[in-house]
Amino acid sequence: MMEGVPTVSRNAPMPATTEDASRVDAVRKWFHEAGRELPWRDGGTSPWGVLVSEIMLQQTPVVRVEPVWHAWMERWPTPAALAASTQADAIRAWGRLGYPRRAKRLWECAVALVERHDGEVPSTLEELRTLPGIGDYTAAAVVSFAFRGRATVLDTNVRRVIGRAWRGEALPAAHQTVAERALAASLVPQDDEGAADWAAASMELGALVCTARVARCDECPLASSCAWLAAGRPGLAEAPRRTQPWHGTDRQVRGRIMAVLRAASSPVNVTGHATLEDVEPGQLDRCLEGLVEDGLVTVVSADRGTYAL
Repeated sequence: MMEGVPTVSRNAPMPATTEDASRVDAVRKWFHEAGRELPWRDGGTSPWGVLVSEIMLQQTPVVRVEPVWHAWMERWPTPAALAASTQADAIRAWGRLGYPRRAKRLWECAVALVERHDGEVPSTLEELRTLPGIGDYTAAAVVSFAFRGRATVLDTNVRRVIGRAWRGEALPAAHQTVAERALAASLVPQDDEGAADWAAASMELGALVCTARVARCDECPLASSCAWLAAGRPGLAEAPRRTQPWHGTDRQVRGRIMAVLRAASSPVNVTGHATLEDVEPGQLDRCLEGLVEDGLVTVVSADRGTYAL
């Protein structure tokens, strides 16, 4: 076993120690040397800009988000600006980012910010969690990244870093455990600035170095004390892989329907649209029903198969 590697415990979180603090500091130092310069990390970015980036980055890579984020912030630099537009405008501007319900919730969030908070993004976890589309992770991320406050930011990347380095686990479980959350909370520096720094640094380490498929351990600031590396990196080959084909799935068809409606300035006969002729009628109806239920699409004329955003 490598010197300095902690004993792995799967039953309870380890208390924060001086060694833990040193490891956290090593990751923070690495981040300041190797972290990416992203627009929402700019010190001049508003809390609204940070919130928008967090919603867009859910299940979507940075390279796809960045141009849309820039366009969005230019058009709607404040919650009030977005709230003054329509939900359909937000969904059109969302483009091909995927999961368009995020656009709907972001628009609803903007409306709520105007109605409840005078158009300002609140700085507390409790207030943020009451907003549409804002869960525990996003609330913590906004507190940390927008307000440089102390919060436990625990996304998939951070969970993987902590799971490997501290617990010797290749990949995090499907659901967070009480012990996992307690361990993560114990590692957060006590001062606000240090906590915000650690949140961004640990997330970046998971995104760039300690990735799910390829762990670049030779580049990792935790290599000398990583429990998983010391154990021989067990379990990485067992990582689940996406096997479901994309073409022909309901999600793809929903995306195609949304593309047709985004490109139109008036209601569209979706059921008779030339670009959707290859979709089975049953699947098309099912996808349309789902989009209507999700509040993304409205029925203009069911008899004529006409819909609009």
